[in-house]
Amino acid sequence: MISTLLDLFLSFLKVGSFSFGGAYSLIPLIESEVVINHQWMTNEEFLKILGIVEAIPGAISIKFATYTGYKVAGIPGALAANLGNLITPAILILTVFYFYQKFENNVYFMRAFNAIKYAVIGMIIAVMAKYFINAFADYKNLIFVLGGFALVYFAKSNPFLIISGTAILGMIIYK
Repeated sequence: MISTLLDLFLSFLKVGSFSFGGAYSLIPLIESEVVINHQWMTNEEFLKILGIVEAIPGAISIKFATYTGYKVAGIPGALAANLGNLITPAILILTVFYFYQKFENNVYFMRAFNAIKYAVIGMIIAVMAKYFINAFADYKNLIFVLGGFALVYFAKSNPFLIISGTAILGMIIYK
C-alpha cells in the first residue's frame, strides 16, 4: 500500500511540476502517467473520465488526481495524488510572487514564458485532434463536437448551458 501511495504521489508530482500553461497542457502528462506508465486506466477509460472531469467544475488535474488516486488506493490514494499534484505549484507560485518584481523586466524570463505559451498551444491542439478523431467513431459524437464548437466559437454561448444541454440531449440520443 505504501508503494502504491508513493507511486500516486510521484506520478502526480510530475503532473503538477510540469504542467505549464493550464488545464489542457497537462492532459498529455496525466495520460502518460495513468495510461502508459502505470496502466491505472485504459485509453478508453481515460477519454471517458476526461469527458466527465470536463463537465465538473474545478481544476482538471485535481479531479484526475482524485479519481485516479481513489480508484487505485481509496481515500489515502486520492490524498496522496492530490498532495503530489499541488505541492510544486504551491511552492512555485509563492516563490514567483516573492521574486516577481525582479523578473518582470528580464527579457530572457519573458522570452522563455512566451516560448512556453506557444508550445502549450501545440499540446492543446494535439489533445483536441485526438478527441476530434475519436468523434468520428459515431456520427452522433461528431454532431456534439461540431455543435459545441459552433456554440462556443460563433454564438459565444455559456459553457454551463452547453454542457447541461448536451447532457440532456445525450440521455435522449444515446441508447
